[in-house]
Amino acid sequence: MPIRPRIALPRLPIFLMILLATTQSWGQSGTGDDARFGIGLEFGPVWFSKNDVRVPGNTGTKFDMTDLTGSGPDLFARLDGYWNINSRHGLRLVLAPLEASGTGELREDTDFAGETFPAGPTEGIYKFNAYKLTYRYTFRDRGAWRWRIGFTGVIRDANIELRQGALQANDDDLGFVPALHLSGEYRFGDRWLFALDFDGLAGGPGRLFDVALKLEYDLNERWRIGAGYRALEGGADTDDVYTFAWLHYGVLDLSYRF
Repeated sequence: MPIRPRIALPRLPIFLMILLATTQSWGQSGTGDDARFGIGLEFGPVWFSKNDVRVPGNTGTKFDMTDLTGSGPDLFARLDGYWNINSRHGLRLVLAPLEASGTGELREDTDFAGETFPAGPTEGIYKFNAYKLTYRYTFRDRGAWRWRIGFTGVIRDANIELRQGALQANDDDLGFVPALHLSGEYRFGDRWLFALDFDGLAGGPGRLFDVALKLEYDLNERWRIGAGYRALEGGADTDDVYTFAWLHYGVLDLSYRF
């Protein structure tokens, strides 16, 4: 069945609204690679190559969520904003909502979140909203190269739900995940550059890898466009839940620096 993600852009947080409202007054604070502030929109198609679920993690029935929601592709959108405090230290906020739903076939009777769903037509809802705040430190800025390292705090707002008429069950989770951050840029012309962005954590009961590689072009000192690929892979294996997904994004982006 086709994926039908209900993707809604969240409201901008207060500090991003302030940045937008004060663009003109702060316009002389920096341009190009030396800009102090930046805001951006990343969008394009997204699809799943994997989305395995078992709830509870030790006694539930394992099933493939894409049998219900489909694998896509469909549209996604991510918002981000950054503040370069000085030439070395900076902060970045990313808002990445994602929700997919659809109706498909459970292949067998499925024990899920305290209920048993008979094999057959079933509606599935999968939500994984991520809100990320990153501190990053520029450890190399020389010639064509710029590299940053830091750490990211991820607030995940996740929910997996099954429905068959009046029969319904869900497993939701609101939690915090720490991750390491690495990003780099290689400028190979006055206007062209490659950009790498990575947040990742592995160990314990779960893992998270969010990595993007993009080709970007400076339209002028303030506006930049880009295109590339992003992969998001990870999940958790605990007594409460087993869930691992692999998502692929075809990325287009537009950003403004000031």
